[in-house]
Amino acid sequence: MADKSGKLPREIALEARAATGEKLYSPSAARNRDAIRDVVLEVMPSEGKILEIGGGTGEHGVHIAAAAPGLAWHTGDPDPASRASIAAWIEDAGLANLKGPHAIDVTADDWGVEAGQPFDGLVSINMLHIAPFTAATGLFAGAGRVLRCGGVLFVYGPFSRAGVHTAPSNATFDASLKSRDPRWGVRDLEHDLASLAQKNALTREAIVEMPANNFCVIFRKQ
Repeated sequence: MADKSGKLPREIALEARAATGEKLYSPSAARNRDAIRDVVLEVMPSEGKILEIGGGTGEHGVHIAAAAPGLAWHTGDPDPASRASIAAWIEDAGLANLKGPHAIDVTADDWGVEAGQPFDGLVSINMLHIAPFTAATGLFAGAGRVLRCGGVLFVYGPFSRAGVHTAPSNATFDASLKSRDPRWGVRDLEHDLASLAQKNALTREAIVEMPANNFCVIFRKQ
């Protein structure tokens, strides 16, 4: 529905989300949170400082932080409704290692955290395909600024490989995304992200196949 100015609200999710007060519930997070958590715990150090970008409802941050008490997990989102949900999830979880919500806009040249201690890990789950490509550019540039040497950038979502979709359903999904917003779309690991990684001193270390034709992709700061 349009607001009083006639503008349509910016779409921030591709799914219907239930709500209890300010706390939002993501059906996709409920389905894949265990699989994502397990890969994050495998590639991240057992202790350290992690920054989550585009934390959405907050469910992934809570789920991972609960399983990794040695990780100080800093989560947030530029969207106000998402931040309110994150804050509600954080309050209910009562985890000492779960911090936030921050309001970092991934496309900003300065995230406001560069002056502090470098992060050991940077996490982005299901963001790159529902944002303009400037978000991918900003994510990799930010990783180059805020990660310590040896730090890990973890991204999750659907990706194509060398210009080819990995499944017919991903090609259909890509077309659907672009019909919603031509700036959106499934990003290509070789054609889109490889050069961003190289430019920001990041080396792709692993690609982990996930359910429903998604991938976890792990980069390491040199």
